[in-house]
Amino acid sequence: MRKTALISVLAAAVLAGGCGIYSFTGTSIQPDVKTVTIPYMEYKALRVNPSLSNELTEALKDKFRKLTRLEQVETDGDLEVVGEITGYDVKATAVTAEEVAAQNRLTVTIKITFTNRKHSEEDFDKQFSAYADFDSMQPLDAVESSLCEEIIDKLCEDIFNATVAQW
Repeated sequence: MRKTALISVLAAAVLAGGCGIYSFTGTSIQPDVKTVTIPYMEYKALRVNPSLSNELTEALKDKFRKLTRLEQVETDGDLEVVGEITGYDVKATAVTAEEVAAQNRLTVTIKITFTNRKHSEEDFDKQFSAYADFDSMQPLDAVESSLCEEIIDKLCEDIFNATVAQW
């Protein structure tokens, strides 16, 4: 019984892997798509974080490297993910009875232009945003690095899913 079940699972895995479009990482990349270009993301937000563009670009490249079979090329990839950081804002999210901010929220907004040179019906221009909350008693400088790390993870997941997982 166990041997039959194991053989069935292995056969299903081989068949699913052989179809070329779906993978166990959740991607649905057409077999004729071989390369991806992810250029450095421009920073256009009013409030400045000098390392955010580089960290976000490298994290997205890393995600594609780890979870797809695509070769990363400098220009003219079959897929191209162009981004610009358009927002980097801190706002109060919770106010105390004394009308003082108890909690703040750092929000990062990014505009992504996705181009699929092999299947143009998948192209899009879309905005993504992610946030992380922090106690207002903490200065932004003290928590900014860890908040940005959390936000970058969320943004990369959302962008990856929208581009090659089509969720």
